[in-house]
Amino acid sequence: MALLITMDSRLHNPMYYFLIVLSILDACYSSAVTPKMLVNFLSENKAISYLGCVAQMFLFVTFGTTECFLLAAMAYDRYVAIYNPLLYAVSMSPRVYVPLIIASCIGGISNASIQTVATFSLSFCASNEIRHVFCDVPPLLTISCSDTHTNQLLLLYLVGSIEIVTILIVLISYGLILLAILRMRSAEGRSKAFSTCGSHLTGVSVYHGTILFMYVRPSSSYALDHDMIASTFYTIVIPMLNPIIYSLRNKDVKEAMRRVFGKIGIFNKVSFHS
Repeated sequence: MALLITMDSRLHNPMYYFLIVLSILDACYSSAVTPKMLVNFLSENKAISYLGCVAQMFLFVTFGTTECFLLAAMAYDRYVAIYNPLLYAVSMSPRVYVPLIIASCIGGISNASIQTVATFSLSFCASNEIRHVFCDVPPLLTISCSDTHTNQLLLLYLVGSIEIVTILIVLISYGLILLAILRMRSAEGRSKAFSTCGSHLTGVSVYHGTILFMYVRPSSSYALDHDMIASTFYTIVIPMLNPIIYSLRNKDVKEAMRRVFGKIGIFNKVSFHS
């Protein structure tokens, strides 16, 4: 996705710059966990060093939280583009979208720093076997011999607050987008607006739904088998699905694929249908 946007000058606008950052985040997000996960599946030695566990959790939480904020920024970007398309280039200039991307990264690093310091300040004097596929906050809390009540509240309040803020931004943005679409006189314009926003809404729903299931719930409801399946889904499956969601459901991206890959003889015989 990032390579396609870079190669096609018609995709050089803030919406697709956000997609480039999202693609990089997905790659980093998955890379922080997947290689070690695959090694554990194939090897009898499933050990990870203490510092390796710290680094894995910090990177995983950083990229995951950054993506939450980025998806909210992308919703605002879609609102600006649809509400007043003639002023889109001015309203979403580099002075606007670059700080949004930087703020998303700062939010991700801040949350990861707090969660990592709070989690690894605990004592792990009993079992050192993490009953999970990677180092995440809930499974680490379960093997700690310290009082984890404060950590559980911290996890619930921080993740809950981030989810409330980001989901509210998405809901408000798309509420205003819906009003703007209903005012459009052109059926083609409404169709293009729905097509553009549909992919983003799909990605947001899948991502936030999984996070809410994993983290915003009482610690007593954690179930190892279900958590491992959900974790595998949002660390491996979602990063793989995002390029499909944002490309095959987007008319501009499909046309860019024809132009770029058609020049090198690929997809000449392939047709995309909306």
